[in-house]
Amino acid sequence: MFTSVDDVSARLAESGYLASPAVATTVFLADRLGKPLLVEGPAGVGKTELAKAVAQVAQARLVRLQCYEGVDESRALYEWNHAKQLLRISAGRGETWDAARTDIFSEEFLLPRPLLTAIRGEEPTVLLIDETDKADVEVEGLLLEVLSDFQITVPELGTVTATRRPFVVLTSNASRELSEALRRRCLFLHIGFPEEELERRIVRLKVPGIGAALTESVVRVVGALRAMDLRKAPSVAETIDWARTLLALGADALDEDVVRETLGVILKHQDDILKAGAKLDLDAG
Repeated sequence: MFTSVDDVSARLAESGYLASPAVATTVFLADRLGKPLLVEGPAGVGKTELAKAVAQVAQARLVRLQCYEGVDESRALYEWNHAKQLLRISAGRGETWDAARTDIFSEEFLLPRPLLTAIRGEEPTVLLIDETDKADVEVEGLLLEVLSDFQITVPELGTVTATRRPFVVLTSNASRELSEALRRRCLFLHIGFPEEELERRIVRLKVPGIGAALTESVVRVVGALRAMDLRKAPSVAETIDWARTLLALGADALDEDVVRETLGVILKHQDDILKAGAKLDLDAG
């Protein structure tokens, strides 16, 4: 999909995603080596958006598996359309079970889920396995076959092997440790909070019309908040939300009143808001 690291940076920027050199390099290598990309980092720093941006610039279909506690094989790989199977069995009264079984376990009754959909796709595909750390450990076993050989076994139909490998992105907030077997199959990328200059560029890109002085103040205050011992440090997404909020309020500079009134946009816990209000030198923002 990409010819060089610079090509990754330029094309992602065109889609609205400003990538650091480390991000651009790892995306290029994942594409060139055909390896899945495991992206870790705090919530809201652009892990999911990276997969969406890659799909956009590559003009590829985005297939997303959203992980959560309790997600299982039927939600990740495939399941059978049981209602349709029952109707088929009822309609075929009098035929032998062997004849019915051959029919009801055919392609017509198969409901492919994200992993099987991505593996069988013949067009360019980006497979996003989002928040992998929220799934149960058993789900990682399902992923190993997919990420090792890019194939899935359906006992009734046989093994389905990818004719065109998808570009795979796994994201994790590191709420639990992923297995070494899973990590071994992936290239690893950690996306943390961006440096100030990059964050200023992101704000200017995502919030058209914001002034340079307000952008500078917003990024500086967010950086000060991240340095505090908070339950949830503000992410890049919240920096952008705060900048949009200030612009909507007509603010062209930060002062104590406007910051206190809008802290709920960037901080999501009352104790964090109280701590920030006590410690921030708001006039310095």
